[in-house]
Amino acid sequence: MQKSLSVYDSDGSTFAPLVVIELVSETKEEAIAWLLNRVRDKQQDGGAELLVEQLTPGAQGTEKDNPNVYVVGASWQRLLYGAEDVGLFKEFNDGSMRGFTYANKHNFKEFQGDGDGFLSMAECQYIIKHELDNLRAKDEAHVPGYPKMKLYPGKSVIRRMQSKGILVQVFPLHEKEELKRLSFSWFKKIKLSFQPLDDIRHYFGEGMALYFGFLEYFTLALIPMALIGIPYYLFDWEDYDKFTVFAGFNLVWCTVILELWKRLSASLAYGWGTLSRKKAFEEPRPGFHGVLGVNPVTGRAEPLYSNAKRQLRIYLVSVPFVLLCLYLSLYVMMIYFDMEGWALMIHDEEPTFWTGLLLFIPSIIYAVVIEIMNLIYRYAAEFLTGWENHRLESTFQNHLVLKVLVFNFFNCFASLFYIAFVMQDMVLLRQSLATLLITSQILNQIMEAFLPYWLQRRRNKKAHKRMIKTMEDKELPLSEQVKLEADMSTYLGTFDDYLELFLLFGYVSLFSCVYPLAAVLVVLNNVTEVYSDAFKMCKVFKRPFSEPAANIGVWQLAFEAMSVIAVVTNCALIGMSPKVKSYFPESETQLILWVVGFEHFLLASKFILTFVIPDVPKHIQIKLSRLEFESLEALKKRHQKEPVYKRLTYRV
Repeated sequence: MQKSLSVYDSDGSTFAPLVVIELVSETKEEAIAWLLNRVRDKQQDGGAELLVEQLTPGAQGTEKDNPNVYVVGASWQRLLYGAEDVGLFKEFNDGSMRGFTYANKHNFKEFQGDGDGFLSMAECQYIIKHELDNLRAKDEAHVPGYPKMKLYPGKSVIRRMQSKGILVQVFPLHEKEELKRLSFSWFKKIKLSFQPLDDIRHYFGEGMALYFGFLEYFTLALIPMALIGIPYYLFDWEDYDKFTVFAGFNLVWCTVILELWKRLSASLAYGWGTLSRKKAFEEPRPGFHGVLGVNPVTGRAEPLYSNAKRQLRIYLVSVPFVLLCLYLSLYVMMIYFDMEGWALMIHDEEPTFWTGLLLFIPSIIYAVVIEIMNLIYRYAAEFLTGWENHRLESTFQNHLVLKVLVFNFFNCFASLFYIAFVMQDMVLLRQSLATLLITSQILNQIMEAFLPYWLQRRRNKKAHKRMIKTMEDKELPLSEQVKLEADMSTYLGTFDDYLELFLLFGYVSLFSCVYPLAAVLVVLNNVTEVYSDAFKMCKVFKRPFSEPAANIGVWQLAFEAMSVIAVVTNCALIGMSPKVKSYFPESETQLILWVVGFEHFLLASKFILTFVIPDVPKHIQIKLSRLEFESLEALKKRHQKEPVYKRLTYRV
């Protein structure tokens, strides 16, 4: 908890500021008073029962500063009750992970005294966000002062004000001392060691920690392939036949590492209390709209939108748009091949050092164009997915991921497939793969590390200097800290980070047998990625709210789908080897049948391996089963102690 800074509530009590609410400067007074009262009201009266106070401007405040900035906190008892409401799991005295209950608080391992320090600051901020999101309209017809901003019973107040532009942002505050310690152990010292995943989880939450855990695991899993790839590159560069062994290693590698990751992520999630945590009931996302109706599950009034209309939008607009983008990507790819042919023709006419360099120019230009097209398509995909009007955030994310993955896969790998299986030019394939991989890594480092930092400095150089002082040397007043953090860029989630890893996994698993240094380059990229992403999270972006997660979600399916494609691709590359072709000199049909049969055998083995290797380690399965058994036994005993007339009432 942030003890170094505190503010006074309206009743004179002090509290640690955890979350900031910023309203637009011209917000009407009655709307502000209504919102603050709802935040402070008791839960039984429909409020959030939180502590909130207006941020007083500091000594360096100006007239341009927004006066409608408020800091939110909560009493320690309120946070403990909130931990029970959100279903937080903590370590019990017997070493198992159990759902926290306030009545049973002293039986939890880390609960001492009044429980100070039992909850991390990230957990406290998540609880406050949960309570704010569940602040619902009662009998108000509209937001006070805004007759056109309609409300109805059960509508989320915060989401409504955010979607209408009254609420600018809600963000959690950094804890400077804890951030300094995390930065020092995470990225300030370059060292060969594991990341402090528990500290990352403690500060940023489970979702962020799982991303960095997967990044670290993926990097370590690439080391064997990199060690094998270096001698292959040095001694057998032109011996294509020997790359069939490397392709065989790829087939096993891409399957095993994903299965082992599922076990590792289950172990991490169990230790963090998210593996057996029940998923919260999802509320409609802020951008969802429709005709007002009644939700048959909750019984609350909320917008309803016809699923048939949504499907029409998807299949009549979104799908054709994606197909059009794929066609444009194919058209750009053919222009790239024309450029390759032009550069090769010039080099053949007069081979010099400069014409040799010219051979790489088309691939570099194409790699840059691919990144630009991916970026433009991403914005278009977000707009289309929002226009489809999905009710839930998870459904929105799934459709967005599907659109982006299909286009990015086609855009990044179509040329490589064409070179490998249509042109069958392994020299050009190696050159194109190397150029695409290296150029995309350089561009990603610029876009993800240097550009956000540069934009932050350009936006407010003076504020950036203060931020460095705040985070490293001196403790500035709360008003200055809030002002600095409010101007920082907003972190948009791990979507782009996972997407980058997905594409790198594709480069390695699909075609690294013809360019064995691919794994080496990806390892180097991932090492720098750890430091650049850590720097971004601690220095460039606002602190994101903690997101409980038990796994990497839909991205696990994406990586597994890529591994299936990798099996097919590597089998085809093996079948194209001159040595393998020599075994079938008379019949190409037999060769194709052999390759297809071998590919089916490997796919069958892959799926069998998926079932053979349990997703959850045995000792964790036993702990989860024991917890479920004890819960059922406790329910039975409680039921047996109840009077007979109550049981009869339940049956009736």
